[in-house]
Amino acid sequence: MKAKAVAALLLVAGLAPPVSSMSAAAEPTPAPSPATAPYPIDLATALRLAGANAIDVQIARERLNAAKAVAISTLTQLLPWLSAGTTYRRHGALIQDVVGNMVIANKESYAVGPAANLQVDVGDTVFRTLAARQAARAADHQVETQQQEVLLRAAQAYFDLLEAQAFVAAATESLDISRTYESQIHRAVEAGIAFKGDELRVRVQAQRNQLTLQQAREQQRVQAARLAEILRLDPAVELVANDVELAPLAVTSSADMAIDALVRQAVSARPEIAEARSLVQGAMETQKAAVYGPLIPTVAGQAFLGGLGGGKQAGPSTFGASRDYFATIGWRIGPGGLFDVGRVRASRARLAEAKWNVERLTDSVARQVVEARTRVESQQQQLQTAKDALAAAEEGLRLTRARQEFEVGVVLENILAEQDQARARQDYARVLGEFNKAQYGLSRALGRLQTAPPNPAAPPTPP
Repeated sequence: MKAKAVAALLLVAGLAPPVSSMSAAAEPTPAPSPATAPYPIDLATALRLAGANAIDVQIARERLNAAKAVAISTLTQLLPWLSAGTTYRRHGALIQDVVGNMVIANKESYAVGPAANLQVDVGDTVFRTLAARQAARAADHQVETQQQEVLLRAAQAYFDLLEAQAFVAAATESLDISRTYESQIHRAVEAGIAFKGDELRVRVQAQRNQLTLQQAREQQRVQAARLAEILRLDPAVELVANDVELAPLAVTSSADMAIDALVRQAVSARPEIAEARSLVQGAMETQKAAVYGPLIPTVAGQAFLGGLGGGKQAGPSTFGASRDYFATIGWRIGPGGLFDVGRVRASRARLAEAKWNVERLTDSVARQVVEARTRVESQQQQLQTAKDALAAAEEGLRLTRARQEFEVGVVLENILAEQDQARARQDYARVLGEFNKAQYGLSRALGRLQTAPPNPAAPPTPP
């Protein structure tokens, strides 16, 4: 029996496949269906599509267009407007003359021609125009905010897809190894030199690897659909990350700076804070409109240049040129004008709210920078740990197979070594993907996220 066992182990050791590196793994994507073929996409293309096609960005741009239109419309209120039409008037029976006598008069008149009209609350209009300009600036910063948010989501979705592909590659290789090993043990069992239980153990492991591969392919397809949604592509098209393998990226060069310096940079660069400050300026102009606007008089005027006709009823009618001019300057007292205490208090409250919103955003940005920086540092440490674990798993599998050559190894040890290697590869791929996403998160927290992706950093690469 001992000789048979030794022969079986030698057979397995001689036919076992060599340990392959992570970079040499087979293409992770499943076979395409006849209806749709995988569509390769790289990170640069994903970021460009996200910046150009994202719905949130389009909505923000339309809000910017609306804010600019409101600013133009507010400014045009300083201009007169024209009107043209016909007015007809008829009177019958008693009427009072200029000295107070009541007389019977039946008459009619009509006027035809254009008129120029002007009525402007000058102070209120001027300050509201300034506030509308600040609102347009805030909308412009909001577009930039949405662009950075979409770029971050696109980058994260791309790395999720790349990570899922790496999982598929690792699961595919594990399945190939276990199936090859199962075939070897099966031949040894048929030859009567191996234990049937060892074959069943290897078969169970192969089935588990098959299940893991199916789940990994499912996750890859889900991540592809999520990326397609962000890029506004057809979800039926299966996107495939064009990168051969995950590689660490150097997204930002500020990771080694002090936290205080990073926070200051973020506060000065984040478009959300610039948007909030523009809203503060707009609230200040609104307050000025409530406090100082009523001190500037309202100007009104009208000029009619047309014709006037009419006369006594059943009598001759006369028509000729007629010109009327009207102008007035006045102040409004009460609601909407002077001494409107409620309006002044409401504008002050809105200004205070806008200022507090800037403080709240500043605190939130500081917290985001600290979190992002901490996550980058932690993921960098985890990346080194995962790399060391992968190297140990690869070496452990090599030593396990070497023991078989010296008649010491057993089937269970080989299975466990293969499991350790598969888990180590998956951990390395997951940590590497999270490291890249963490760097993009830090770049977003600093307000520096751009459409063009960075170049890959120098290794670490898997052993």
